[in-house]
Amino acid sequence: MSDPYGRAIRDAYHDQREEPLLDRHGNYGTEHTQLESLYLNEFTPTGTDSEWVVSWLDGPLLDMGAGTGRQALYFQDQFETVAIDTSEHLVETMRDRGVTDARRASMFSLRDEFKRERFRSALAIGTQVGLAGSMQGLRQFLGDLAFVTMPEATAVLDSYHPDWLAAVDPPHYRHDPTAGLAYRIQQFEYEGALSEPLLFRLFSPDRLREATVGTGWKVSETRRHPSARDDAVQYRAALEKV
Repeated sequence: MSDPYGRAIRDAYHDQREEPLLDRHGNYGTEHTQLESLYLNEFTPTGTDSEWVVSWLDGPLLDMGAGTGRQALYFQDQFETVAIDTSEHLVETMRDRGVTDARRASMFSLRDEFKRERFRSALAIGTQVGLAGSMQGLRQFLGDLAFVTMPEATAVLDSYHPDWLAAVDPPHYRHDPTAGLAYRIQQFEYEGALSEPLLFRLFSPDRLREATVGTGWKVSETRRHPSARDDAVQYRAALEKV
């Protein structure tokens, strides 16, 4: 499968990127200008948001959709951390950066990858949980995550909030008539290669709470993801096993 997104980030890390990564909107493309700041800078545990994330996690930790390993590099010095991503380019980048246990695996096939009660905590920062595709897919994911985590486990996830995104990002936003739900579509191009479109299911905190019913999880706390911009469109959720 073509992976222009992963290749562009890998090339940026090795200082070999000569062309921009484009965020495609139909026949138009806008340059993704934040590769280094979003993916290659260091995670610091200080600051209100980072401290909040750190406070919810313990080891062994599963870092899902770990990308370039920003969080994994910090947490592996605190306790055992396993970082997974579906992109071979990003897994290679994680290993090059020093992530000690980086694996190519999907967060949506956890039962195939790990034994029951393998982890004490789980992390998915980057809104990739929306790739579950539907409320039923989200429930399935949460059930599988419950299978591979311990009875007292915690998890931190994030998502675009449907209402917030609609106002500021019309090229990516797709309306859903059901309250608290929407879609976001994204496609990348790099060096002439075009990725498959990514379809994110967006759900409000209330819809996330609804999805947890019967999965073994409860939503304990949610917070708007702080941003330098006034139009921050993501929120983070801390979950606990019940």
